Amino acid sequence: MKKIRIPFRFLVNLFFLLFYVVAATRGQICTGSLGDPVVNLTFGSGPNPGPTLNPGTTTYAFTNSICPNDGFYTIVNNTSGCFGNSWLTYNEDHTPGDVMGYMMLVNASVAPGVFFVDTVKNLCANTNYEFATWITNVITPTSCNGSPNKPKLTFNIETADGVILSTYNTGDILETTNPLWKQYGFFFTTPATSSTVVIRITNNAPGGCGNDLALDDITFRPCGPTVTAGSANANQSVIDICKGDTSSIILSANVGSGYFSPAFQWQFSQDSINWTDIPGASMLTYVRYATGVGTYYYRLTVAESSNIGISNCRVASNIVSITMHNPPVATAINNGPVCENSTLILTATGGASYSWKGPAGFTSTQASPAFTATNAAGLYTVIGADLFGCKDTSSTQVATFPQPVAVVSNTQQICVGDSVLLVVSGGNTYAWLPVTGLSNASSSSPMASPVNSTTYTVTVTGNNNCTDTASVLVVVNTRPNVSAGADKILIKGQSIVLDGSITDSLNVNYTWTPDLFLNDPALLRPTATPNFNMTYVLSAVSSIGCGIASDTMLVQVFNDLYIPNAFSPNGDGVNDTWRMEALSAYPNAVVAVYNRLGENVFTGNGVATPWNGTYKGTQLPTGSYVYMIDLKNGRPMLKGTVILLR
Repeated sequence: MKKIRIPFRFLVNLFFLLFYVVAATRGQICTGSLGDPVVNLTFGSGPNPGPTLNPGTTTYAFTNSICPNDGFYTIVNNTSGCFGNSWLTYNEDHTPGDVMGYMMLVNASVAPGVFFVDTVKNLCANTNYEFATWITNVITPTSCNGSPNKPKLTFNIETADGVILSTYNTGDILETTNPLWKQYGFFFTTPATSSTVVIRITNNAPGGCGNDLALDDITFRPCGPTVTAGSANANQSVIDICKGDTSSIILSANVGSGYFSPAFQWQFSQDSINWTDIPGASMLTYVRYATGVGTYYYRLTVAESSNIGISNCRVASNIVSITMHNPPVATAINNGPVCENSTLILTATGGASYSWKGPAGFTSTQASPAFTATNAAGLYTVIGADLFGCKDTSSTQVATFPQPVAVVSNTQQICVGDSVLLVVSGGNTYAWLPVTGLSNASSSSPMASPVNSTTYTVTVTGNNNCTDTASVLVVVNTRPNVSAGADKILIKGQSIVLDGSITDSLNVNYTWTPDLFLNDPALLRPTATPNFNMTYVLSAVSSIGCGIASDTMLVQVFNDLYIPNAFSPNGDGVNDTWRMEALSAYPNAVVAVYNRLGENVFTGNGVATPWNGTYKGTQLPTGSYVYMIDLKNGRPMLKGTVILLR
């Protein structure tokens, strides 16, 4: 058998043809790069209704109503309230930014059939294209008792003499609760010897209740390998530079496989819509030189070398935008002149970020830094940068006024009811706070007579209304208040502690006189051991001249404990109680009295509760009563009798 030699180029062509045919049967849109639309049918824009389609484009009849009946179509920019709101409301068509843009609104005929046909010319022969259109099902899911007919479309791309190049079926186009546009598309390859194709759309579902749809944005675009472009150093597609930057930018592109002999052409645009070929820019890289302020757009278009001269045959990369920005206009001001040690505020505008420098090593990145003006006079410079890194510099001169120095009296000590002179200097005017107790709150030398210790603060105002403050404490001392304590009773040989006390003992000197029988007369509570009755005086003298005070107490000394053997509680004021004065020397002593039957008729502690001859409120009869006294000092209990006389 004779072998047939098949050229390699033919095999590769066949491979790509099969690839696109398979892709078309799957209903995929282009996954590589696209060229500009060769055909872009948006149906136009304007008031309702729009114009009829060209004769032969559709088998349906045109209606002026925005709600067409079965077998009718209309061209509208919106629709609402159709058939008792069984259709969704559309406030606009699909085309982005298309004010009052039209769409083709279709109510399918009862019988399935072709409803849209159009001839597309001026395509490139033997070139891959993507056909795509946007479709929406306009009926609501609850219409037709919840079971409306669903549009089911077939797209055919045919030659002018009816040979089918590619077919795609949408399947059921489902209802949605809100308007939802969906793009349907597929690939096809134009014949090697023809640049004209026919698009034929067939609705395979019956009309009646349902099968209502809208079409918009029908496009034919060259489809080819993926083309990406960006800056050569960082692969950026958005590049921002600043005025004055004269460096060139190298743009670079990557082109995927798919063309046998690819050719390249860089393009330029000032609006990203209308493109112009850059003469001589036919490599994968392009050197872009500095330009004036503005935004400039670049992209790389690619086609087979035989078709590169025809723009309809090219696919295009992503757009690379290069913007030359004017620098920001930075301004710098301050709230000066200000007084030293007051708040200085710098304010910068015109940038998105700032960098300040100034005297004494000052730096800040705030737009309006505020700080205490200490040695702050001088020139402050700020660099303002915008969001693109463009910078401008501005400066502001800060002037400061000298601050007065307030000099005030030292801490003052006075007695209650006295006054003291406060003196301040260093300014032109003065203001004291608080004003309570001052003779004149605006004087440089007011008399102060506070009731309690008070800190007075004075604000001194000098030239240019600059101020300083100072404070002085006036301590108010109370006059001595002395108590020598209660009189004391003891038995000879015992000791007792004197209960002296002084109110506000600060700045007070005190002593006991005489110092006889005292362990230390300089103590407030010294221990006394007198052998006979002693009168002691506690004296206090204010060390800051706030007066003298004294108080006297008696220490009564008994040789022993005298126990009366009789008393007469008859109310004559003489011996009406059984009382032992010296018992005070034994404050813990317990006294108990019993009648002749041994019944306890009285119990007392020391001298605090003398016996008045009664028991439970009843006067006891005349007679002898037994007493027992426990001194609680380790000595034996004292026992004896006392006679109650009436």
